Amino acid sequence: MYARLTVLLLAGALTPIMASEAPAEEYRVKGAFLLNFAKFVEWPPQAFKKPWDPIVICILGVNPFTPALDLAARQLAVESRTVVVKQIPDAQLASQCHIVFVGVSEKKHVRAVLDAVQKESVLTVGESEGFVASGGVIEFSVEENKVRMEISAEAAKRAGLHISAKLLSLAQSGRK
Repeated sequence: MYARLTVLLLAGALTPIMASEAPAEEYRVKGAFLLNFAKFVEWPPQAFKKPWDPIVICILGVNPFTPALDLAARQLAVESRTVVVKQIPDAQLASQCHIVFVGVSEKKHVRAVLDAVQKESVLTVGESEGFVASGGVIEFSVEENKVRMEISAEAAKRAGLHISAKLLSLAQSGRK
């Protein structure tokens, strides 16, 4: 199953984004990554209050994803956990999430998000340049019409997260 997901992630990341479809296709690929991060990241037990609590993916501010992300999340289960997508209006609410996506429209709130989750096990994902350098875990970028990602293993470790080698292998080489 993980091998199939890795292939799907690679295919999505390596599929060129056509100019006429750029925003929709870019966010379809990023949405697929967000959902699959739940399968390739391990949170410490204390990140959940109960063994059956869902994995919560939060989108800060403007939601660039179509309703398809929410629908796909409803069909996803990671071990005994469901996956829930919710939009949060405030950076302070990021500490209630397991994965938080900070879109480019919210780049002025990156520091507030990172401060809010500093003592929590939250996978921070952003798309503004310098997100990883600021302390985020995963930074999306689009290069040569393909969605790429940079992963900070150090930031993940500080958050108490374990990122699988398969996911790390998808990150841009030399930028982990």
